[in-house]
Amino acid sequence: MNVLPVYKSDIEIAQQSPMKPIVDIAGKIGLHENDLELFGKYKAKLTTGALKKLQTKKSGKIILVTSINPTPAGEGKSTVTVGLGDALTQIGKKAIIAMREPSLGPTMGVKGGATGGGYSQVLPMEDINLHFTGDLHAITTANNALAAFIDNHLQQGNQLKIDQRRIVWKRALDMNDRALRKVIIGLGGPVQGVPREDGFDITVASEIMAVLCLSTDLQNLKQRLGQMVIAYNFDKQPVTVADLGVEGALTMFLKEAVKPNLVQTIEHTPAFIHGGPFANIAHGCNSVIATNAASKLADYVVTEGGFGADLGAEKFLHIKARSAGIKPEAVVIVATIRALKMHGGVPKNELSQENIQALTKGFANLQKHIETIESFGLPFVVAVNRFVSDTEQEVNTLIELCGQANIPVSLTEVWEKGGAGGVDLANKLLEVIEKQESNFQPLYDLSESLEEKILTIAQKVYGADKVEFSSKAKKQLQEFDQFGWSHLPICMAKTQYSLSDDPTKLGRPTGFTLSIRELKPSIGAGFIVALTGDVMTMPGLPKAPAALKMDVDENGNAIGLF
Repeated sequence: MNVLPVYKSDIEIAQQSPMKPIVDIAGKIGLHENDLELFGKYKAKLTTGALKKLQTKKSGKIILVTSINPTPAGEGKSTVTVGLGDALTQIGKKAIIAMREPSLGPTMGVKGGATGGGYSQVLPMEDINLHFTGDLHAITTANNALAAFIDNHLQQGNQLKIDQRRIVWKRALDMNDRALRKVIIGLGGPVQGVPREDGFDITVASEIMAVLCLSTDLQNLKQRLGQMVIAYNFDKQPVTVADLGVEGALTMFLKEAVKPNLVQTIEHTPAFIHGGPFANIAHGCNSVIATNAASKLADYVVTEGGFGADLGAEKFLHIKARSAGIKPEAVVIVATIRALKMHGGVPKNELSQENIQALTKGFANLQKHIETIESFGLPFVVAVNRFVSDTEQEVNTLIELCGQANIPVSLTEVWEKGGAGGVDLANKLLEVIEKQESNFQPLYDLSESLEEKILTIAQKVYGADKVEFSSKAKKQLQEFDQFGWSHLPICMAKTQYSLSDDPTKLGRPTGFTLSIRELKPSIGAGFIVALTGDVMTMPGLPKAPAALKMDVDENGNAIGLF
């Protein structure tokens, strides 16, 4: 029986890794102290002036990191993103990493932190995972202030004739809390407000999060906030934030949060960590402002789209890239042997046992994601993120399967070795970029109907046979067309664990029907959300949440964060 070596936890590695002053990190990419707003010694935001100065600079190449459908434990996509950035730096390239900010929901729930892992992490890990520079708190505050303004408008005479049964704006909390999905507010008599049904979304599912992440500057943020639909009136016409007249106040709440945050990796590679929309219920990419700033400061930007290529990558390419005019040069598709075995039928508690047959069967999931990236006209490399439980035979089998299919592949060991474990990936990526030009092309045109766009994603990205719309969704398709929203792209809300809308259908399911139960307008963000299956915008905590293992020592250091 093989005895696995004992490794330090992610938080132990992070706490034992020395950091450089953030001013020094900024200096590596041509920024000065007066370009920064310091949050202590190791964190900073870029000033508005610095962002304006960067606009005239030439843009570097943008590399998107995505993955196969993950297992519940996550497959190390953020780890590979960080490791690749460090690896590019090691081979002499000027690289910056652009990632999302973690949500406290999954941090306290299932996955723990979201800052990479092992020796490929962004620092200070504790701060980034716990409150950071306050961006998510600002978004939560703006979201709930808008909810308060709506209810006050009802209380003070309802001049806009808002139908309280058709208010679509929810309150928000940056925590998994199933008890808040549906609530009744305004009880207690006339002076306590107007009673109505309400509910909470997790903060990262708030449209304000998406708006902040897709805005190009403060004025664009204000414009987008004003376009957000909050309710419908008694004539069933949409009511916006601008109708309520509070877009200026919401912008004020977010005037600091809109500035990107600069930190560093364990190997001192600069990293922008900014914005955190979930990829299963929002568009799953870090902010346009951070990505654009990084591209002006480096030759290579390594960024990520949340979860698999069916979610984060599809939304990066159809929503973020199109909105911001970004043309990615190449894609890295992260795969793990344990996830492929799970897609091949192995239960989670047996993933550490060698199983070549299941690995071979689960390979079909990887192949589908590769086909998706190829359909966008993008070069790619598969990064096999190695885990300590992977056997040599399993590794060799996966490399051989890729070779037989003529798939560029790299065995990546950045969790254990940091940037050195990603040098082969970096070199192969640069080779692919040099040999194969990006012919990036979206899969649907914005002039197509909402129904056609949804069908395209379902069939070309997921592999569905057809799409079934609920009676509510069918009615909404007609209404949204009348409101002039049909030109917008689609943001699918779908389980991350399967290509289908059923999380139990692993591997590469075929012959299935995608169910659209409801559509949600995110006009400020600039897309229409299509909710599939049973996906929820307020998750719940598991039976044994990660928070049970968390604590602080006598010096105030976090314990058990991951």
